[in-house]
Amino acid sequence: MAGSVQGVPGFDLQPSSEQVALSTNYITNFDFLNQYLPDTYEKEFERYGNRTVASFLRMVGAEMPSNSDLIKWAEQGRLHTKYTNVTSAAAAASDTATLTINDTLVPGSGAIAIRVGQTIMVSANAGASTLYNKAIVTAVNTTAGTIDVAYYETGGQTFANGVVCSLFIYGSEFKKGTDGMDGSLEADDVIFENSPIIIKDKYAVSGSDMAQIGWVEVTTENGATGYLWYLKSEHETRLRFEDYLETAMIEAVPAEAGSGAAAGAGVTYKGSEGVFYVVNQRGNVWSGGNPATLGEFDSIIERLDKQGSIQENVIFLDRQFGFDIDDMLAAQNSYGVGGTSYGLFDNDMDMALNLGFKGFTRGYDFYKTDWKYLNDPTMRGGINAGKVNGMLVPAGSTTVYDQILGKNAKRPFLHVRYRASETEDRRYKTWVTGSAGGAATSSLDAMEVHFLSERAVCTLGANNFFIFED
Repeated sequence: MAGSVQGVPGFDLQPSSEQVALSTNYITNFDFLNQYLPDTYEKEFERYGNRTVASFLRMVGAEMPSNSDLIKWAEQGRLHTKYTNVTSAAAAASDTATLTINDTLVPGSGAIAIRVGQTIMVSANAGASTLYNKAIVTAVNTTAGTIDVAYYETGGQTFANGVVCSLFIYGSEFKKGTDGMDGSLEADDVIFENSPIIIKDKYAVSGSDMAQIGWVEVTTENGATGYLWYLKSEHETRLRFEDYLETAMIEAVPAEAGSGAAAGAGVTYKGSEGVFYVVNQRGNVWSGGNPATLGEFDSIIERLDKQGSIQENVIFLDRQFGFDIDDMLAAQNSYGVGGTSYGLFDNDMDMALNLGFKGFTRGYDFYKTDWKYLNDPTMRGGINAGKVNGMLVPAGSTTVYDQILGKNAKRPFLHVRYRASETEDRRYKTWVTGSAGGAATSSLDAMEVHFLSERAVCTLGANNFFIFED
């Protein structure tokens, strides 16, 4: 009988922090009628280990300033020309034909990047592998979106009238003593943009509670310790805010026209384009379970071949996806099924058996690392609808035209732009107000710690990213 993890007892999802009116929190559980002193552990036990989830953007990106409400960048288009929705008005076996370019074009704009004298290959999108021709372009009608061609083959056009084809330019041919190429092509950039959002948080504690000593020694992930309980709450607020600085950049979506956020009662929010949103819109999406065979990874590799062909890639994944890749790689060993010989194993009795892999090479270099954000049960871990199992991120940087610098600049594929100028830096602002804790800004008998950041994530070359969803 197969075993399974039982649902009870489970893991605690209740937040350890709560919003309370601290001025009424008087201690009421002293009992002096009990003469026995309990034996107490002063230091908190960290039963959930490191509870923060931020690390992804620090590993793959960088931060740099921006001084505008709008961030724009240009990405290169394709170098060569190919159309994938082309039909012929001629019948099969015709020596010449008029081809209509049905790809998205603006009639009369001259957007057809084909010129007289260029040589093309025309291939049927479906059917036999022999349905293709080589031809030379004899006329171009940019208004109608058509080109006239003469086929090189004796048998003429191999496919029937109206068959949907693809064509690409592979060269040109001119007669002796003729003029040069008619017209020229202008480089076309693709412009993308994103807007920063303002992220805030606050912690407040009354002056009386700041003067109250505790018997529990508190500690947090960033090393804050002491017997003043407000130190714990303040530092946890800070850690939570730092996590939100990353998760907001991952999850943010733009407010759609007509949505409640964009056209609410007296408020208008714009949102931002987070990493998941951008990759779903302009990147590559794998759905229907994790790729767990070489054949499935080969289809991913084939798609990467059609994109930027970035050699090194890192897959940030959840635990199950990591196991699936380990099992796939282990199965490639002839002794992997039913044995444990794969990996670095020399039958040393003192050596721990390594059942995992850090990466593999198959056409491209793939490295994998666990992404805590996808495993954490208080965040993405354990959800059903909208589940993300991992994301493939290209390593390295790309060259883009920076509007602020006014020149081409090297940028990581994934980086954060925060608002800043000579007088205001909004990367990570924190300030204290009130009349307690050293502050003297108002008559409020409390200390209020404020946190603020204004930032956006730029996903450059999203066509090189892969998101793995259920």
